[in-house]
Amino acid sequence: MSQPLLVPCPHCQALNRVPADKLADHGTCGRCKAPLFTAAPVTLNAANFAAHAEKGDLPLLVDFWAPWCGPCRSMAPAFSAAAARLEPRIRLGKVNTEEEQALAARFGIRSIPTLVLIRHGREIARQAGAMGVDDICRWTLAHLG
Repeated sequence: MSQPLLVPCPHCQALNRVPADKLADHGTCGRCKAPLFTAAPVTLNAANFAAHAEKGDLPLLVDFWAPWCGPCRSMAPAFSAAAARLEPRIRLGKVNTEEEQALAARFGIRSIPTLVLIRHGREIARQAGAMGVDDICRWTLAHLG
């Protein structure tokens, strides 16, 4: 059995220990019994951000966006498709900068959409501007080595 990873539940934020070699099985949360992976980005806010960005062992790719932003809206389907391709190796999340201004300020978001790749609470890469699904996946995987 491989070393367990801490995987936050996208529904209740409970941390689940999942053996790395069992990630592909997708599993369910020990607390709420919901799926740990949904092939869709998690909506992140001040209440659940730390569970996914700091406490979980999966890298987190965050899309900082706003509802009034045309490029953000046009990139949304590509980001959702990237979640289906990159899970369970990587968690994808979205932060609405209008609703979560403190998170946007914490990361110094100056333009949107901006993708920020985080591992164990530390930013490891950033990219501003809309991208297609292939570019999102390629960019993300290139920065994870």
